[in-house]
Amino acid sequence: MSANLLSCDIGLKRIGVAIYTQGIALPLPPILRKNRTQASLELSTLLKERQITKLIIGLPKSQREEEIHEMERRIRHFISLLDFGGEVIYIDEGYSSVEAMERLKTLGKKERSEKIKNGELDSLSALIILERYLGVL
Repeated sequence: MSANLLSCDIGLKRIGVAIYTQGIALPLPPILRKNRTQASLELSTLLKERQITKLIIGLPKSQREEEIHEMERRIRHFISLLDFGGEVIYIDEGYSSVEAMERLKTLGKKERSEKIKNGELDSLSALIILERYLGVL
C-alpha cells in the first residue's frame, strides 16, 4: 500500500492524529481544539502537507443510542468543514481510548497523566484506529 493515510480520533477538546506513509504507521502531535474553524484549518493543512489520499475517522459506539447520534453528527459535521478531496472512511473506534490507556500502563502515574493532558493519548487512539483499518491487530 503506497497511499498516504491519516487517521483521526476526534474529540471535543483534542483531535488525535496518526499517519501511515512508506509502510510505517506513527502517531503525530494532536490538534488542540480552540474552535471548529481553527481545528478544521489545522487538519486541512496537515492533509495537504502530508499529501493524504485517505482519511480514516473513528466513530464512537455507545450503549445509549442518543449519545451515538450526537457525537457522530458532530464528527461528520466537522469532517464536512475540511478542505479535502480524498476518500473519507469511517470505522468503529470502539474502545480505542481504553486500549491506548492500556499501552501507557508501563509509564508512571505522573507521566501517564501528562500524556493524557497534552493529547498524546488521543494520537495513540488514532494510531490504534489506523492499525485496525490496516488489519495490523
